[in-house]
Amino acid sequence: MTSFPWLTTLMAVPLVGSVLIVLLPKGRAVLAKQVALLFSIVTLGLTIAMALQFQADSTEPFQFVESQPWIPAFGISYSVGVDGISLVLIALAATLVPVVILAGWNDADDSRGTVKGYFALIMVLETLMIGVFAATDVFLFYVFFEAMLIPVYFMIGRYGGVQRSYAAVKFLLYSLLGGLFMLAALIGLYVVSAQMTGTGTFDFLSLASLDIDPDVQKLLFLGFFFAFAIKAPLWPFHTWLPDAAAESKPGTAVLLIGVLDKVGTFGMIRYCLEIFPAASEFYAPVVIGMALVGIFYGAFVALSQTDMKRLFAYSSMSHFGFIALGIFVFTSTGQSGSVVYMVAHGLSTAALFLTAGFLMSRYRGSSYIGDYAGVNKVAPVLAGFFMVAALSSLALPGMVSFIGEFLVLLGTFERYLWIGALATVGIVITAAYVLRLYQRTMTGPLKPELEGMKDLGGREITALVPIAALTIVLGLFPAPLLNVINPTVDRVMTSVGASDPSPTLALPGTAADGTAK
Repeated sequence: MTSFPWLTTLMAVPLVGSVLIVLLPKGRAVLAKQVALLFSIVTLGLTIAMALQFQADSTEPFQFVESQPWIPAFGISYSVGVDGISLVLIALAATLVPVVILAGWNDADDSRGTVKGYFALIMVLETLMIGVFAATDVFLFYVFFEAMLIPVYFMIGRYGGVQRSYAAVKFLLYSLLGGLFMLAALIGLYVVSAQMTGTGTFDFLSLASLDIDPDVQKLLFLGFFFAFAIKAPLWPFHTWLPDAAAESKPGTAVLLIGVLDKVGTFGMIRYCLEIFPAASEFYAPVVIGMALVGIFYGAFVALSQTDMKRLFAYSSMSHFGFIALGIFVFTSTGQSGSVVYMVAHGLSTAALFLTAGFLMSRYRGSSYIGDYAGVNKVAPVLAGFFMVAALSSLALPGMVSFIGEFLVLLGTFERYLWIGALATVGIVITAAYVLRLYQRTMTGPLKPELEGMKDLGGREITALVPIAALTIVLGLFPAPLLNVINPTVDRVMTSVGASDPSPTLALPGTAADGTAK
């Protein structure tokens, strides 16, 4: 079965679904939604089937490898494959897309664009998200990295809120600027590879094996890192995110923050660390400083927000500070924590935005926190799911976010005691704004305007149950996730040549080498 083109099939299925949706005759909005849901579920099923065949103990750097020449004159190929990190992020994307489609069933009904267009764009975006995590040719990665901007731009610009055009253009300009820096560095990397080997290449493994001059690394690193810092986003490259989140439909915000932003931190691990190890170590103090500022800046600004979606955006910025911190402390424990944190953040972001979206749909579409109070009295199921989302966001023990945050902080303490202690303080601020939000919206006297508010229906509950279940199950039993991630993290740490890489932490249910007991 390993000869089966799993990754190409995973990309092709949602793309075929998008084409079928576009070809549907006018007035078939419900059918368009059904086609999108069907093809996204098929994609999820194929992802699960592929994941079951993944061998975590394999000595090969990538599995399910496919490679075909694309532009041979420049050493460019269609090359895809997955390691443990990219596999879990592809699984995250494949899980969230059908959830978003089901939860956002009526998102495009009152929008400027067509219903068909909205769901076709979601399917195209799924293809590109899988491609960007699967690419093992750096040029192919860049193509997917830039192409993702197109569907997101239209999903915000045509289907968003009042300031949708401003938010979409701001998102596009920031992302294009980062992409230009990456393109310049990519060309420089090709030239360097040609000088060192006689033949230019974009193959990731070939580039990662080159012993590039440290001074050249420092220059090329900046081009890649700048693009990834915008995509993540890290402070101070974050200013596009609150506008994009506030003006997006809840489902769009889930895919944007829950999956697309992970491309930035994923890129830091795969491309910055492995291709430019000396530069990564050189710039690590600067990145750690940016991460710490982001943790506190995002948390304090979230604490002062009156708009739920903007609060979630600044909260995400704070969380991405923890993820970047775990990556650049150069410990296996910290980096494993960062990858778990990416998955956990994707799930908690989805839960927060979708429950907030369900709440907004019941009262004039308002995301203003002051418009709600006492919701648990009329919609206890909604309030219950919102509580699960809130507790996941603040990393309560028993939630998968706790595993990620704990490992990041533990990995940081192993290398930098005072930085770990300082970052820990950020958890307290997170708890403050999350609990304050829940208290103001869900508890207290019921606002008279909310009398008669309906609780969640069957479709909405079905969309939220998988997210809540994964959040709790992986929080109580993280071994399946860590067993896949840890061998890849250890390989990355070895290839980077970290001066004192700590052994990967063995949680209950895992051995020290990351295998299941």
